[in-house]
Amino acid sequence: MQYKTILIDDEPISISRMRRLLKDYDDTFDIIGEALNGQEGLEIIEDLKPDLIFLDIEMPILSGFEMLAKLTYMPIVIFVTAFDQFAMKAFEENSIDYLLKPIEKSRLDKTVQKLLKFTENQSLKLSSESIQSISELLKPKKEIHSISVKNGDKILIIAFHEIAFFQADDKYVFLNTVDGKQHITNYTIANLSEKLPDSFIRISRSCIVNATRIKELERHFNGKYLVVMQDQKRSKLETGVSFHDNLKRLMEI
Repeated sequence: MQYKTILIDDEPISISRMRRLLKDYDDTFDIIGEALNGQEGLEIIEDLKPDLIFLDIEMPILSGFEMLAKLTYMPIVIFVTAFDQFAMKAFEENSIDYLLKPIEKSRLDKTVQKLLKFTENQSLKLSSESIQSISELLKPKKEIHSISVKNGDKILIIAFHEIAFFQADDKYVFLNTVDGKQHITNYTIANLSEKLPDSFIRISRSCIVNATRIKELERHFNGKYLVVMQDQKRSKLETGVSFHDNLKRLMEI
C-alpha cells in the first residue's frame, strides 16, 4: 500500500533531503504535503488526514509533542530528530520508530521494512499516554556544573571544564582531570550518561569524554578511532564501534 505522507520540519533543507530519500520508495510513500512548524503541521494534518507523518521535535510555535497533543486525528508517526541514542530509548519503549539526523539510507530502509511488516499493528499509532511518556523522558536534563568526589575526609567539587574524561575500570569509574589527576566516583557510566551535559559524549561502553578537551582523532584498527585528549597525560582513548554515530555527529566527520 501507499501511505499518504506529510513531512513536518522547521528546516527546509531537511524536508528537501527527506523528499530525495523517499523517492526510492515511491510505491510506499505518497507525499501529499509539508509544514515548517508545529502549527502548520496541526492544520495540514487535520485537513488532509494523512496515513503517516515524518515529524521533527524541536520546532517554533508548537513543538512536535505539543502538536501531537492537540491532534484530533492521529496518523502513524516517524520522528526525525537530532536527539542522541540514549534519549531514543523513549521511542523504542513506545513501539514507534525514529530517524536520527543526518538520516542514513540504511537506517531508512529498516524503518520502511518495519512499517511494511506492522501495517496492521495499531501499536504504531501514538496514544496520548505514549506522547506524554516520551515527552517526559526527553525533557532537558537538570543543569549542573560540577561533580563531587571523595578525597580522604574531604569532598572535592570538580567543575566540568576541569574534567578530561571518565573511564570505567573493573568495578570503578574514574574521573580524570585535565591536570592529570584521577578520582574514584560513585557513578556508573550509564548514570553519568544521564547526568552530564551535552558537551560530554560516550565514545565506548567504558568511556565518556569532554568534547571541549579533545585535541584530535587518529584512525585506528577495524574502523575505530583513538581520541587524543588535551590533558597533561595526552591520553589516547579508543572508540567503540557502536558509539561511532555519537562521535561523528559531534565532530562532523
